[in-house]
Amino acid sequence: MNEDHTHVQEFFGPRAADWDRKFPGDGPSFTAAVAESGLRPGDRVLDAGCGTGRALPALRAAVGPGGAVLGADLTPQMLAAAQRAGRAADGALLLADVARLPLRDGALDAVFAAGLIAHLPDPGANLRELARVVRPGGRLALFHPIGRAALAARHGRELTSQDLRAEHNLRPLLAGSGWDLVSYADEDARFLVLSVRRA
Repeated sequence: MNEDHTHVQEFFGPRAADWDRKFPGDGPSFTAAVAESGLRPGDRVLDAGCGTGRALPALRAAVGPGGAVLGADLTPQMLAAAQRAGRAADGALLLADVARLPLRDGALDAVFAAGLIAHLPDPGANLRELARVVRPGGRLALFHPIGRAALAARHGRELTSQDLRAEHNLRPLLAGSGWDLVSYADEDARFLVLSVRRA
């Protein structure tokens, strides 16, 4: 296990059991973000860095019984919390690194990633890996239940122009990784960026 994996697991592992209780009001924002992500019945979607699986019920509702939902996370405790919450009924849970997914090229129609990008050790390469497993024309939704300014304030930080999620940083990063940014929303109550996999 590399240092980045250890850091992520050390941060999220101890927080997993209380994660949903810490953010009890996030459910509707997850549902709204999934609704905007362009999923259709029958689609195959990955929740990348799924954590406790809060997006899985909305993803299952969007793709229906004929679709496929997969939740992948690096932290066993998060997947265990998802299992305890009954979210494995909405999607298969996989202990996996989103930087090296055990999926074939073009296997998916979409990726939903909540709070993931700030934890990627090599964002360009990692976004290319997500592009690899999505078919041309497929979608990527980068989401957070609160916007950049609200998140920075929550952590006692100033928002800077170097923030990876700022549009002027994120747009070229996505473009260099096989994605075309199609919409960017950074509001107090949500951060949602939608991109399409370039052919």
